[in-house]
Amino acid sequence: MTTSQPASDPGENSQSGLPSQTVLRGQAELPSQYAPAEVESGLYERWVQRGYFVADAKSDKPPFTVVIPPPNVTGSLHIGHAFEHTLIDSLTRRARMQGFETLWLPGTDHASIAVHALVERALAAEGTNRRELGREAFVERAWQWKDEHGGAILSQMRRLGDGVDWSRERFTMDAGLSRAVQTMFKRLYDDGLIYRAERLVNWSPVLRSVLSDAEVVHEEVEGELVSMRYGSLEDAEPHIVVATTRVETMLGDTAVAVHPTDQRYAHLIGTDLELPLTGRMIPVIADEHVDPEFGTGAVKVTPAHDPNDFAIGQRANLPMLTIMDEQGRISDTGTEFDGLDRFEARVAVREKLREQGRIVAETRPYLHSVGHSERSKEPIEPRLSLQWFVNVAPLAEAAGDAVRDGRVRISPPEMASRYFAWTDNLHDWCISRQLWWGHRIPVWYSPTGEMVCVGPDDPQPSEDDGWRQDPDVLDTWFSSGLWPFSTLGWPDETPDLAKFYPTTVLVTGYDILFFWVVRMMMFGLYAMKDDSAERDVPFHTIALHGMVRDQFGRKMSKTRGNGIDPIDWMDRFGTDAMRFTFARGANPGADVPIGEEAVQGSRNFCNKLWNAVRFGLLNGATTDGDLAADLTGPDAWIVSRLNRVIAEVDGYYADYEFAKIADALYHFAWDEVCDWYLELAKVSLNGSPERAAVTRRVLGEVFDGLLKLLHPMMPFVTEKLWTALTAAESLVIAPWPTADPDRLDPGAEQAVELMQDVVLQVRRFRSDQGVKPSQRIPARFVGLTGYASEIRTLLRLDEPAAGFTPTASLTTAAGVRIELDLSTAVDVAAERARLERDLTGASKERDQTAGKLGSEAFLGKAPEHIVAGIRARNEAAVADIQRIERALAELPPTPDAGTAP
Repeated sequence: MTTSQPASDPGENSQSGLPSQTVLRGQAELPSQYAPAEVESGLYERWVQRGYFVADAKSDKPPFTVVIPPPNVTGSLHIGHAFEHTLIDSLTRRARMQGFETLWLPGTDHASIAVHALVERALAAEGTNRRELGREAFVERAWQWKDEHGGAILSQMRRLGDGVDWSRERFTMDAGLSRAVQTMFKRLYDDGLIYRAERLVNWSPVLRSVLSDAEVVHEEVEGELVSMRYGSLEDAEPHIVVATTRVETMLGDTAVAVHPTDQRYAHLIGTDLELPLTGRMIPVIADEHVDPEFGTGAVKVTPAHDPNDFAIGQRANLPMLTIMDEQGRISDTGTEFDGLDRFEARVAVREKLREQGRIVAETRPYLHSVGHSERSKEPIEPRLSLQWFVNVAPLAEAAGDAVRDGRVRISPPEMASRYFAWTDNLHDWCISRQLWWGHRIPVWYSPTGEMVCVGPDDPQPSEDDGWRQDPDVLDTWFSSGLWPFSTLGWPDETPDLAKFYPTTVLVTGYDILFFWVVRMMMFGLYAMKDDSAERDVPFHTIALHGMVRDQFGRKMSKTRGNGIDPIDWMDRFGTDAMRFTFARGANPGADVPIGEEAVQGSRNFCNKLWNAVRFGLLNGATTDGDLAADLTGPDAWIVSRLNRVIAEVDGYYADYEFAKIADALYHFAWDEVCDWYLELAKVSLNGSPERAAVTRRVLGEVFDGLLKLLHPMMPFVTEKLWTALTAAESLVIAPWPTADPDRLDPGAEQAVELMQDVVLQVRRFRSDQGVKPSQRIPARFVGLTGYASEIRTLLRLDEPAAGFTPTASLTTAAGVRIELDLSTAVDVAAERARLERDLTGASKERDQTAGKLGSEAFLGKAPEHIVAGIRARNEAAVADIQRIERALAELPPTPDAGTAP
């Protein structure tokens, strides 16, 4: 393993072999108690001031690049951000230690709809609105809000320890990125990949704008299902019954559709029926989309206000009547309902149909899924509208090919099918939004109907000549899709773009695989299509993680009250504890259930680590000098284990197995270093000066390696401990440990495993026999080849005196026999009585649980988790009985009994 930078000698106490307290390295900086707030205070700003996170485009080092998934400028650090940033920071900190020229580029998204809504809310409070204010003044207010209130999340990222290069911070509406957006739009437009057309979109009547699918959340609501009769009211004359949850949309119906093979309606196909309330006649058409088994087997077709109906309308070349204006009011129907809000019209139309005797049935409440605006909360309205679109077919095909041919890797691999489901079935993308805050569409219209698209270096048409720019702005995902290369200077060939593109890995949630990842792939491949095959992709790996859930696996929400504030956790448990908790739960692509108990456990781990290193410092642990080549005993074992763990961790990092990394380091630190090696080291430290010196150097080696391995996930506490141990500058720029195969010692590992088996079995035996851990017991070993002094120290076993007579013994699986004299340590009669009481209780538990498991009635009715619990209790009871019977058999005879029972 690589060694850390040398520092001054700790000094030794010549009498005890322990270091002098007055010259202990780092003792002044390492308090006796771990206090997260004190440890973290000032460290991050010191790292930033020293320029550790600034990347050098002129460096000869190989690059490692990650661009931050840009949080909304309106946002604050939520649990999802904290989780994701922990994973990215772990990767970039390790890469920096490995010697890569590492760039983690920060920035924020302009959050078009969010900022728009916030500014409009402020204007409403002032008694005005954006239309009264005017576009220019509104945009100025939005910039003012951004400058005054935006970016709160950036300071919270510092609290989290994000090792980002602040000198390269970007904003999706800064001058450089705006130039990139305009360039991309112009290129796509010139290549015929951007067009304007009437299509069905998600419409928000509150925002008066199109919404992307990402901005629509589907909720189960209690509505009504109304069945109504079209055509004649006479049963003998042509008529059809259709059902809908949105009665008001019948005003825009242009057909009734049935399945072509449905014999019930075969005679009506091709005929016309009266559409109630409108005075219009509409045709009955055949379409295979219709499910003849659902409802009456006939559906009303409103092409301008329903996605499925729109598709039917296109196939049948039906008229598409838009019956609602931008605010969701009925319009242009020529009926009495014009001017009514859509929800008012729903009631009015239903009641008018009732008056005519056309309501056949009503189901209320009727539970169904309705799309809602994530921002304004109102139900969205599918609406036919003239919008700008991207023809995604060739772009999506290229994005799919890049993964299929191996240029881009998806982790975990099973998520690739979800990616292909998007790229292979992508519909054209609506990119226009009827808002004022955002990148304005660079298309101009002349008074004579001429249309021109303007690039960033093109002359702009003159408004004095009557030219007018398109009023819409681009979907936020358009600028976000350029993020991996626009942030590095594209469309110019900048040093940053040449050095750091393509980026190394994208770490993001599977939930935005379509909304963001696919778009970056499409735009990156398109923008760099004239470059080399190695540089056309935006990133080499897509590492997908799941969603953070509460400890019961439920989605976090305000209504459930189960949300978690990461700032609160950092205040209460420390940043390192929270980060380590996130890492321990991060299995690739899987959701992460997390609760306070887990963070408390990580806080305890930080405390354990603190006390362990402090023990090492108090006992002279050092990184000075070379590690002895011929280590033996526990020293050889722990160094061998350290090198195996280094290799194990490296392997897990290659597959983005953060949970396995954290778990491996947790168990190595707690179970092997703290629980075993430190106890064994006490024997060595109290031995000969030569042996103590070797162990001090091994302590330094182990802590040096362990702290380096933990640093990416727990940067603050490891920095404090490592600088105290080594007196070196910073762990941030220390070299990553390298596994040394020459230090692997299978023999030493096997010997310690045998010793551990002896210790664990004797401890278990003592516990079963009721012998206190502090009680010293005479013991003799038979067949033990080493570690006798360590075992005696750990177990408080005395050397047998003359005339030693064992009263109990046990044999390990390896054949080591331990003979013990418990005559003065155990009240045999009392212990026998206790064990017999325990045996009675365990037998009762076994019989009760076995009775339930043998009952077909119980097994047939009980939920599976209840049955599993009963089965586990039965197995535990059987194991307890075996243990107790063994302990009874191993008890020495009672003074009166003569023989053991």
